[in-house]
Amino acid sequence: MLKIGMIGAGFVATFHERALRSVRNAELAGVCALKGAETLAQKARQDHLGDTKVYGTIAELVKAVDVVCVFAPNFVRVDMMRQIAAAVEDGTRIKGIIVEKPLARNYAEAETLARIAKAMGVPTAYFENQIHMPSVVQARTQLTQVEKAMGAPHLARSAEEHGGPHEPWFWDPTTQGGGVCCDMGCHSIACGMYMVTPTGKPLTHLKPLRVNATMALLKWGKEPWRSQLKQRGVDYAKIPAEDYSSVSIELEDPDTKHRSIVQATNSWMYDAPGLRLLMETFGPGYSYTVNSLQSPAGMFISDAAAAAVIDSELALEKSQATRGSLILQPDEASLYGYVAEWIDALTAFEQGRDALLNLEYGRQITLLIMAAYMSHEQRKVVDLTDPATLGELETYIPLIQQGKGSLVL
Repeated sequence: MLKIGMIGAGFVATFHERALRSVRNAELAGVCALKGAETLAQKARQDHLGDTKVYGTIAELVKAVDVVCVFAPNFVRVDMMRQIAAAVEDGTRIKGIIVEKPLARNYAEAETLARIAKAMGVPTAYFENQIHMPSVVQARTQLTQVEKAMGAPHLARSAEEHGGPHEPWFWDPTTQGGGVCCDMGCHSIACGMYMVTPTGKPLTHLKPLRVNATMALLKWGKEPWRSQLKQRGVDYAKIPAEDYSSVSIELEDPDTKHRSIVQATNSWMYDAPGLRLLMETFGPGYSYTVNSLQSPAGMFISDAAAAAVIDSELALEKSQATRGSLILQPDEASLYGYVAEWIDALTAFEQGRDALLNLEYGRQITLLIMAAYMSHEQRKVVDLTDPATLGELETYIPLIQQGKGSLVL
């Protein structure tokens, strides 16, 4: 039985608590967070995930658990990883470290996190749930023989869209790292690359050659939406971030020299029933599609009954309606890949190894995100085969992340 400890008690931590209900041989032993820790711990106890305790410091949490999860905001992660490392250096033994996507706000921070974890000698997991989505994994499994006969996929389109994040720090590009490209582009880029990677090859097999990106501030730069954000402490008139992002990545298979394309589209202005994940993959003579808004279940709530709805997100994440014809997903934690990524990570930690996705993988995804911001800023295709460009990306901080988004949006 692995004891899990969560640093952070916000939205993603509560979603992971839901996922852990479907994971065997694990208990949520502790939570450490500035706010929401007791609420999350109480919920975990109610869900029979163990005698979940609240810890006042990261050092105390690390001493009480086997696996430490960093589910806290992006801008505090380097400091938190250093506190975990200090506890390990003092003699505390842990079996694994999990960091939620995106790994960091920029490449330098991602490099620091990966380096600290490597120095500790502790197995790691980079939590990117969409690669573990059962629908995507099963589609690939079903097409294994077709791919073997016809060849690997050559085009993947991956999109995640919803109406916007929950917490103000997500909207603030200086604390989150950017706008929707940093927040959700990390999902779509990683999943898209997974979908075109030949079966049986490592997820880092394909070599990124070029990145071309376009970003914009569309809905949330207009009234009344901008004023709504300002009421939450985020002023997009002064420090804007992109709410739309389109990224195209050209890749090459080093074995066959065949090229493939990944198109990642993300937005915070998807005014629809709720969060939508849309994946399409095309190979020679075959294809598959995944759409998270296609569900066998639904419900209808009349105007008269709408006042009784307590939380629209109980039906679907990021739902923007409380009445009418609504989509119902009975098990979002499984649908989106959260359960599968937990099983993968905990199985790996029990065996003393990294998960399918480790922090080094997260570092590489961060590099591609930075290349996308650079492409948008410079209005040109970024060449990832150029050593000078790669060197520039190592220290690059996007203007949007610096709080200077008005210069490029």
